[in-house]
Amino acid sequence: MSPIITRKSFNRAVLAAAVAALLPLSALASTASPYTPAAFKAAQSAGEPVLIEIHADWCPTCKAQTPIIQRLAADPKFAKLKIFRVDFDGQKDVVKQFGATMQSTLIVFNGAAEKGRSVGDTKEASIASLLAKAL
Repeated sequence: MSPIITRKSFNRAVLAAAVAALLPLSALASTASPYTPAAFKAAQSAGEPVLIEIHADWCPTCKAQTPIIQRLAADPKFAKLKIFRVDFDGQKDVVKQFGATMQSTLIVFNGAAEKGRSVGDTKEASIASLLAKAL
């Protein structure tokens, strides 16, 4: 005898699948720390590799970059990378300080030296290459 699938049970199953699909992303959502001048300067002074992520929540390119950066940050190669997220809309002075004109700008540093930047990139290989410049 085959089970009867009701609309209610179907909707519950779809909702459960959607929640399960989002859990891995929410678990990684804390990869980036909010940018503060003190934390950035401390990382630079320690000679650590740093990624500055100029991000806007409404930006589709930023949304595409986020899971890529999260996957790369989980790679042991990038274990020491410090990631600081700058809010494009709420931290205009910091955006200007970094010379960024657009959201979805990624800037890497090794210590105090800027090693590279990209704008609007959503290709994992080229973002990985950019991050490697900070190592």
